[in-house]
Amino acid sequence: MKKIIGSPGTVSGLMLRLGQCATAAASIGVMVSAPGFSSYTAFCFLVASMGLQMIWSLGLACLDVYAIRRRSDLQSPILLSLFAVGDWVTALLSLAAACSSGGVTVLFTKDTLFCKQASLSCNWFQISVGLAFFNWGLAAISSHAMFWILI
Repeated sequence: MKKIIGSPGTVSGLMLRLGQCATAAASIGVMVSAPGFSSYTAFCFLVASMGLQMIWSLGLACLDVYAIRRRSDLQSPILLSLFAVGDWVTALLSLAAACSSGGVTVLFTKDTLFCKQASLSCNWFQISVGLAFFNWGLAAISSHAMFWILI
């Protein structure tokens, strides 16, 4: 099989997964610490999506650590297909959650000035959405690597 940066069972793949897990956890932590986030569906969707991304990335990071320590190859077609589909699903969910939350945040801060009137923590919302977009970027890199390994 092909050796591509970010492929499973490599140090670069492990770093990519740990980055995904860390940015998802940070996005969740920032969003949950903002008062009033649970009143809006888009923000709840962001927390749920980042939770799924964090679990998926942590599981694959553990698998990468195992493969690196045992010097085993994770390049079987069945495993790669599973990783690719999982990466595509989580990447699309992350993008959808980041975009919907970003839209609500822009609406609150720029269009309606709702943040000043309702005393919401819109700065925290913006930071969480930014972390979610960064997480999506890492997930997109991982999905792209899986795609090129498969073909």
